[in-house]
Amino acid sequence: MKRRARPLVVSVGNLTLGGNSKTPFTLFLASRLRMRGLRVAIVSRGWGRAPSAERATLVCDGERLLAAPDEAGDEAVMMAKSFAGPIAVARRRIDGIELIEGRLGPLDAVVLDDAFQHVRLRRDVDLLLMNTARGVGNGWLLPAGPMREPLLAARRADAVIAIGETRAEGAAEAIPSAIAEHPRLLRAALRPRALVSPAGAAARWSETSLSLMGRRVVAVSGLADARDFYRMLREMDIDLVGVLEYPDHHVYTAADWHSIVAAGRGGAAFITTEKDLVKLERFPFERDSLYALRLEVVMDLDDEIRLVEMIVAERAHPHDAVSGDRDPQAKEALGKHGR
Repeated sequence: MKRRARPLVVSVGNLTLGGNSKTPFTLFLASRLRMRGLRVAIVSRGWGRAPSAERATLVCDGERLLAAPDEAGDEAVMMAKSFAGPIAVARRRIDGIELIEGRLGPLDAVVLDDAFQHVRLRRDVDLLLMNTARGVGNGWLLPAGPMREPLLAARRADAVIAIGETRAEGAAEAIPSAIAEHPRLLRAALRPRALVSPAGAAARWSETSLSLMGRRVVAVSGLADARDFYRMLREMDIDLVGVLEYPDHHVYTAADWHSIVAAGRGGAAFITTEKDLVKLERFPFERDSLYALRLEVVMDLDDEIRLVEMIVAERAHPHDAVSGDRDPQAKEALGKHGR
């Protein structure tokens, strides 16, 4: 039986592994709901946290960072560095919601990061993200392909958000018809917003200009797919002299730090991702040498209004079941192939 949380529950997720901008979109959506006056929290699984970690961990109370990456996972700490609301991690998302409300009081809404497959918790709005450049790869389920679920599962989504570059005329897209024909298809893009630099493990990062004009730069990343990261760096006015790639969610060691510093000899700066910066900022890099590229989601104003109004309306008139319950075929497909 599915559990129901008291606040409005919005799930953000995808059908394929990695590279769909779930975390930036989660931050975008939570911030937009806060702008509407709602008391909003983010809850995620906390991928990469220590197996011995508590069942649920409060990462941030909206003001103070309360957990380290090994306790909460790198993405949750990264979100806490920029989001002005509470964040918790828990394998069972209901535990995270109950932890926040037990310590900080009732919530109006909760955004679940990477939870399209977490069907044990009943949600009010299911959002499915799709990378317009990558699509669904070969369309096969894991481990033969990148799919967590078959395309039929898209029927559970209340809206699909196609995330890609600017909608230039003739731009190639790899959106399958099952997604492109969804009755509520919205568009978004991901773009660089600023650079952030280390500010101490418990402090929020401050933004600085994107300009590193003329500087030699070494890119450092631990991503499942770094292509978009490199594309954005190439569009900046920098001299990219080296690239260091590590596995997704990599835990950096002192030996890694020495390798990175060696790659930047001669005064090069280092640009990484925000989720890597939470693990790299503990090392003694030279002052003004380590930065992370902060990304932001942008939507056409009409699509953004449609999305937020849909969620606010659902809060006023919640339905009694998740989208999958309203579609027997999608529910059957989830039972056969879901995770």
